[in-house]
Amino acid sequence: MKLKVKILEKEGVAPVPIPKAQTEGAAGLDLSASVSSPVTIKPGDLAVIPTGIAAEIEKGYAGLILGRSGLGIKHGIHPSNGVGLIDSDYRGEICVGLCNVSNKEYTVAPFDRIAQLVIIKTEQVSVVETDVLGETERGSGGFGSTGAK
Repeated sequence: MKLKVKILEKEGVAPVPIPKAQTEGAAGLDLSASVSSPVTIKPGDLAVIPTGIAAEIEKGYAGLILGRSGLGIKHGIHPSNGVGLIDSDYRGEICVGLCNVSNKEYTVAPFDRIAQLVIIKTEQVSVVETDVLGETERGSGGFGSTGAK
């Protein structure tokens, strides 16, 4: 699959670099902050950070916005919705919601790598209502039912 990416021109903001994987084995493409000045996220706050790009994701695929492990582990900065989803028919600017779960302010500077974009194959499903579901060993056992306590 080829991902078509458009770098957006925004007045007062320098164009961001095209997203890329940092190593040969990396699954994600780094997304950068497209901001004209630093954005400080206070503890407990949320911020929406534009990436300065739009993308054309082929039908049958979707984009997942995932956190960068260093931001989460070292600074408590996570995607605010856990995982962002970009549908194949979306053509607007990709933005990343970030939340600060630490007890310290965190500043996002222009061009900072703020998240990763992973492209996955998807399939449309047909939903069929039923009164009976197939049996499994687990059944309706919920959280922790397989041994995690």
